[in-house]
Amino acid sequence: MKENQGMPSKSSRIYSIDILRGLVMLFMLLDHVRERFFYHVPISDPIDIHAISSELFFTRILAHLCAPVFVFLTGLSAWLYAHPEGKPERSASGFLFKRGLFIILVEVTLINFSWFGEYKILFLQVMWAIGVSMICLSVLSKLPHRWIGIVGFIIVFGHNTLTNFILSPYEWGFTLWTILYQRGYILSSDLLSIKASYPVLPWIGVILLGYFTGPLFGEKFTSERRIKALFQIGLGSLFLLCLLRGWNIYGETLPWERQETFIQSVMSFLNFKKYPPSLDFLLLTIGLGMFLLLLFERFHNKFTSILKTFGSAPMFFYIMHLYVLLSLYKMCVYLFGTNQGNYFGLDSLWQIWLVTIVLSVLLYFPTRAFSNYKKKSHSRWIKYF
Repeated sequence: MKENQGMPSKSSRIYSIDILRGLVMLFMLLDHVRERFFYHVPISDPIDIHAISSELFFTRILAHLCAPVFVFLTGLSAWLYAHPEGKPERSASGFLFKRGLFIILVEVTLINFSWFGEYKILFLQVMWAIGVSMICLSVLSKLPHRWIGIVGFIIVFGHNTLTNFILSPYEWGFTLWTILYQRGYILSSDLLSIKASYPVLPWIGVILLGYFTGPLFGEKFTSERRIKALFQIGLGSLFLLCLLRGWNIYGETLPWERQETFIQSVMSFLNFKKYPPSLDFLLLTIGLGMFLLLLFERFHNKFTSILKTFGSAPMFFYIMHLYVLLSLYKMCVYLFGTNQGNYFGLDSLWQIWLVTIVLSVLLYFPTRAFSNYKKKSHSRWIKYF
């Protein structure tokens, strides 16, 4: 790995965003391969650490980085869109609103179909949460910058106080509260069922904090100042996590306990709730994300160039990999049948990693082709990918 001293400041700060986005896209690929071909080993939320191996636990933990980092970078990128270098400031509201609607449309059509090859159940998942968060940011971005940060902090640090507020299906506000925080079915019928799988309230807070952090990547910040600020944010997040989690003070519904072995004690400590993401979950993932950002800004090599390619065409890669996995799964069922109860599945976790590595290599080439096409294209629709 070579230190990237010769790379211009503008390139390094923008590239670091794409590189980190590309890394979490590959972690996402790993998790989706697991969901396709290791579904016979269910994972709860929070995880039952006594029911799965440590290898599977930490494989799942890697995927925890995906949604928080991606949503945070979406907010950060929105700030960069509103503050183009060397040009007058512009409003990001219109773009955020239209792209948010577009992402929601893609979620309920192309993406939802890619999971099961049918439309009997509509799952409102991560792209839904990103789309709703972008629409909310399109409105809240009109606030003074300081207030955007304040609202983001209040949501991220305060939402755990709402954990025990639960509404039943026949109570007023149930549908809205299920979408915002409670998680569950908002419609259940023989024709169509709709499940809000990703409660959106915490993610709105994350995208606001990403937007609030945007000035660190502006022209007024040198690379050295930015790296120092990212280090302080990352260290502060992880320190606060150790304080809150270490004494089970606040930020997680399931307290950690010392286990029979050291590795199980670590698993207990890191066993956070994702749906919705707890404060501790966000402190860990965003804190690590800050360290990865500063690392990718300082260092650049062939591997980070590959990651940058994946991160420069995230929507294209997201849709493509889901349909590749759907096709592979159906082909395996056709050839080998269902060997794990009602599912086809692989026998070992190392096979999941191997399939992920092979797919990463194969999917790199169409992703690179689309990324190059997007850079050269003047089409208005292409920017939504």
